[in-house]
Amino acid sequence: MKFEPWIGYASSRYISSRRRDKSSPSSVLAVLGICTGVLALIVIIAVMNGFQLGFIESILEISSFHVRVEIPGQDDLAGLREIPGVRSVLPFREIQALLRGKRSGPQVAMIRALPETTAALDAGMMEKLVFESGSFDVGGEHSILLGAELARRLAVQTGDEVSVISVSGLIPGEMETENTPFTVRGIFRSGFYEYDLGWAIINIEETQALQGGPEPLYGGIKLHNRWQDERALKAINRLGDYKPVSWREYNRAFFGALRMEKLLMFVLVGLIFIVVGLNIYQSQRRFVLERREEIGLLRAVGAGERAVRLVFTYDGFIIGFLGAGLGLAIGLPIAFNIGPFFGIVETLVNGAIHGLNTLVSSHTGSAGASGGDFAIFSPAVFYIKEVPSRIIPHEVLLIYLFGLLSATGAAWLASGKISRIKPAEVLRYE
Repeated sequence: MKFEPWIGYASSRYISSRRRDKSSPSSVLAVLGICTGVLALIVIIAVMNGFQLGFIESILEISSFHVRVEIPGQDDLAGLREIPGVRSVLPFREIQALLRGKRSGPQVAMIRALPETTAALDAGMMEKLVFESGSFDVGGEHSILLGAELARRLAVQTGDEVSVISVSGLIPGEMETENTPFTVRGIFRSGFYEYDLGWAIINIEETQALQGGPEPLYGGIKLHNRWQDERALKAINRLGDYKPVSWREYNRAFFGALRMEKLLMFVLVGLIFIVVGLNIYQSQRRFVLERREEIGLLRAVGAGERAVRLVFTYDGFIIGFLGAGLGLAIGLPIAFNIGPFFGIVETLVNGAIHGLNTLVSSHTGSAGASGGDFAIFSPAVFYIKEVPSRIIPHEVLLIYLFGLLSATGAAWLASGKISRIKPAEVLRYE
């Protein structure tokens, strides 16, 4: 059924009349409720995306890559680099080891053995490794790079020595083995606590001497589009006796947990829309009963049931449009500037706390409650230096439509009572 011009005119008349009568506060509250829901979802999902995508990108760029392959023999990787869609291929080996500093006990670490030319072979990894001191330098003999938390546990700095014992090289029943001294050439942060605490990097040429035997060679493949990993797996299998593993399989449990966390957050915050929808539903039902005479008159002059329902549904659409639009207009600037926004909130809260402490101390003569300043994301609790935020356009559109359609749907359901209104009965005594 098409939207006839008189429907819009009648709807605008009803909407303007509601602004003047006692029903108007419920409409204002409904608009504010939709605005609050859209605003909260946009900001929360943006921060959650910032955390999750930061973790995912660190894992894919540093650890699992988009595709990992076990390379038979001493393949030169040329065939892998020629696969369509491949951005980079990096050879590496992995060794479990014990590291010990001069003033610390042993720490278990995963040693990633990389070539000296890693910076040229894999620029994505270099973007994720931020060096607090030193640089990516594994060219010298017995050079090692440490994660920042691992270096702190070992109580070492750039230029110090650490002893490395390969755990894989230990013979069962024999715990004595030669300590190999390595010089720390750099200390890095990846943004992922597990890597900063348990990772070290050495030159791939030194693994055999450290291990006492050959270690499996792996290839870390980065794609231009990580969602095309299935196509890359088929191409790799056609090349020869490789054993490829996609990032989906390698991190299935972790990525599945992140996906479930995001879904539950959508559901919990989305309850706001359900509450507001119920408010709109009750308000529209009352409004329909108050306008029984007008509805009877419209039906008597030939307006169909659906056309009259559209008159009242349009009111719900306007509420959803205004509320979702207002939430979008406020939420997006906050999400894009989440750091300064949280800084303002923390300043206001700390100012209120300090003012309250001053007021209490002036009246009681004793010092107010002491403690550290309030912080939404304290570095003492969260492993971050700044709050990340990522805006995904299709999620913003979904949130906007959710707010718009929840109000429109509630109004359409509430107008169902129009079908029970009989024009002859309503107008009998008019």
